[in-house]
Amino acid sequence: MRAVPARPGVYLFRDKHGQVIYVGKAANLNSRVRSYFGAPSNMSPKTQRLAAKIQDFEFVVANSEQEALLLECNLIKKYVPRFNVHLKDSKTFPYLRIDVNEDWPGVHITRRVQKDGARYFGPFANAGSVRKTLRLIERIFPFRSCSKRIDGKAKRPCLDFHIHRCLAPCIGAVEKQEYDDVINRVILFLQGKQELILRGLNTEMKAAAQQLRFERAALLRDQIEAIERVIEGQKIAIRLQGEKDVIALAQDQEQAHVELFLVRNSKLVGRDHFTMEGIQGEPPEQIMTSFVKQYYASASYVPPLILLQHPVKEPAVLSEWLKQQRGSRVALQVPRRGAKKELMDLAAENAAEGLELARVKQVKAEAIKSGLQELKDRLGLPAMPRRIESYDISNIQGRLAVGSMAVLEKGLPKPAHYRRFRIKTVAGADDCAMIQETLRRRFKRGLASGGTWAIVPDLVLIDGGKGQLNAALELSQELRLDSVPMVSLAKENEEIFIPGEAKPVYIAKDSPALHILQRARDEAHRFAIGYHRKLRRKEATASALDSIPGIGPGRKKALLREFGSLQGIREASLEALSRTDGITLALAVKIKESSGDSSAP
Repeated sequence: MRAVPARPGVYLFRDKHGQVIYVGKAANLNSRVRSYFGAPSNMSPKTQRLAAKIQDFEFVVANSEQEALLLECNLIKKYVPRFNVHLKDSKTFPYLRIDVNEDWPGVHITRRVQKDGARYFGPFANAGSVRKTLRLIERIFPFRSCSKRIDGKAKRPCLDFHIHRCLAPCIGAVEKQEYDDVINRVILFLQGKQELILRGLNTEMKAAAQQLRFERAALLRDQIEAIERVIEGQKIAIRLQGEKDVIALAQDQEQAHVELFLVRNSKLVGRDHFTMEGIQGEPPEQIMTSFVKQYYASASYVPPLILLQHPVKEPAVLSEWLKQQRGSRVALQVPRRGAKKELMDLAAENAAEGLELARVKQVKAEAIKSGLQELKDRLGLPAMPRRIESYDISNIQGRLAVGSMAVLEKGLPKPAHYRRFRIKTVAGADDCAMIQETLRRRFKRGLASGGTWAIVPDLVLIDGGKGQLNAALELSQELRLDSVPMVSLAKENEEIFIPGEAKPVYIAKDSPALHILQRARDEAHRFAIGYHRKLRRKEATASALDSIPGIGPGRKKALLREFGSLQGIREASLEALSRTDGITLALAVKIKESSGDSSAP
């Protein structure tokens, strides 16, 4: 221990395998490291377990406690030691990035923060949080979402321009100053300064109306209304002042759920939640300290006030470090009364609910895992069925027949991998032949192409009884798919049939294994029914319009594009119909007469 200096720094403990199992910060490395090798009776149970596994250690000297704190955060992110309290997946938090140095900047998601002059907003807890925010600002502000080179010489704009989601700099439809104004508003919005945006938009809208630029005024009006709806959703019953973050947590034996409220310009502009792991045996104060250090080590913005449900350890050191991060003073407070305490109670309530939801999800995940294992055992599968493909057929006496494929991965639906098939080769109501066509097309596509089609399922589930299963097995022999297990699930008594067995396999009605199969079967059924209904509606619309003399494919397409559906066409006025491309007043009258509209002359 004599070689360990009495200076600030960071120490790393390793186990017998050389793995880093703990990273700590110390104002005095010598005394802190020495404390782990003292009498066990003076240690907490967790520290005793840690000390028993230490086989080696190393240290890094720092110039100050604040420098050591930042190094500690970085090393915890790098090694994720088992005895440290750490943010789950904290190494790759997502941010929103706006490169203001570009001529025509967009807003993009990134997981790397660099000192490149761009503006970063975050971190967000996960990809879902950042995508939700990105979708919100895309609905409000018309900036470009593409990555194409902008020279103003493109022949035509994309769909975003026509639905007012982009100002189309690609075709030169906007001046750079106007586009920069939009980006500046996005930045203000992400900073929580919505009132400032509204003042500018209202001024522009009035000026546009006075200049008779009514389309521009209408676009600005829509932006104003969208921002006002956001502000309305941010209002809470508590009066707030200034800018602050509010942090509360709830914990059990395995994890802690941290709730973060973001208050900007006296409004609750956002909230996020994080999971802390490695908290076994740790008091709330230590968990709160670890969160504050690890979150603000990568945060793009530090407010002047941080409200905490529990006090942090070494508050003076943390405040000084946060001051360096922000560039000005940062206060850490544990509110005891008043509006701040009310807001903290609200955050704590959300944290408790978030922890309970996490527990429910954990129970559900464990049930799914046991269900998949039971399926492997009861159905005699060679491996746990992590990917289940379920197939169903939908038709009315053979008409408009369709097949569907639904996918469950690890017991949960994977909608992006769902596929549907319009039956082409089967005449009449022959479900077994339709099952074969669907499977043939699916697996031949898998052999011929890559992507998701090439993924081999661990289990194929057929909706039906022995007949449908036998049909699938015949197709399996034809395509030499012997390695792909196939079973069927008959709906009437929820009977499960497997190859080579005359009697169905029994699985208890309340078993997670049966629930997984039922969900896969129901997803395929829902997907098939939805496609079948879509085809029926399309056929009904086409038939009604085809019966009208003078309405060919082009005019039919124009009518559907204009009014959306047969019902929309029926409800349209003569004047609206006659304004449609290719529709004369005489044709409009015929359309109204064919729909039984007595108002037609």
